[in-house]
Amino acid sequence: MRPGWLRAPVSVAVALLVLVLAAVAAAFAPWIVPGATAQDLILGISGPGPGHPLGTDDLGRDVLSLLVAGARTAVPGALCVAVGSMVVGNLAGLPAGYLGGWVDALVMRWADLVFSLPALLVAIVVAGVLGGGYGLAIVVLVVLFAPTDTRVVRGAVLEQRHRPYVEAARMKNLSAWRIMTRHVWPNIAPVALANVFLNFAYALVSLASLSFLGLGVAAGSPDWGRTLSDNRTQFLANPWTVIAPGLAIIAVAAALNIVGDWLYERVDARGRAR
Repeated sequence: MRPGWLRAPVSVAVALLVLVLAAVAAAFAPWIVPGATAQDLILGISGPGPGHPLGTDDLGRDVLSLLVAGARTAVPGALCVAVGSMVVGNLAGLPAGYLGGWVDALVMRWADLVFSLPALLVAIVVAGVLGGGYGLAIVVLVVLFAPTDTRVVRGAVLEQRHRPYVEAARMKNLSAWRIMTRHVWPNIAPVALANVFLNFAYALVSLASLSFLGLGVAAGSPDWGRTLSDNRTQFLANPWTVIAPGLAIIAVAAALNIVGDWLYERVDARGRAR
């Protein structure tokens, strides 16, 4: 039998390749394009040509170098939001699903309240009032994304809590915390981890949107959303200053959705098989 990733559809294989390239760019951008923000005011904005495959922006910065360097803020920031949201969702969803009662009611009322709010609009308002900033944008999005993970984890725990292995653990007088973390969590972890990919995609777009509006990274930083914003008036002079970061956001977000859906389908199929 071939490994699972070798049996994946072509679309999933392509999506995984896109994610690998984005991860490599995010991790090694300072070594791949050490002079990404170097300016050449004499050259100014120009179309694709020798030495500049995607041309330059109005400051004479190479667009391809900015694209690679932009992954260093766009990808890790979105990953922090997705992982942070998963951690909060698990800390809230596990006891809500397992203990039930007032704990479940309290957690779900909080989740329903936050979930009913338009996440991006609230993030724009909060970031605008508090002065913006990359770190602030990440924290706000973690809080706004956490209810999704809370609902997913709670639903998975509700499905597991009456199964024989949980009843057996209760008969041994194990604490509720130990049952949740040592017995229930390993069985719901694949579903929670698959949801991380979906939140990753939403976080990537949301952070890019905040940076585009000037509420994320600082001006001039090599970030996909910020680069898109800084060069939107230069489209006619060199379309790649806008197309390249836009395509990067779309490609990585779509790849995350494809891989996340594929993982969820595989996890769901294995769960039904058991």
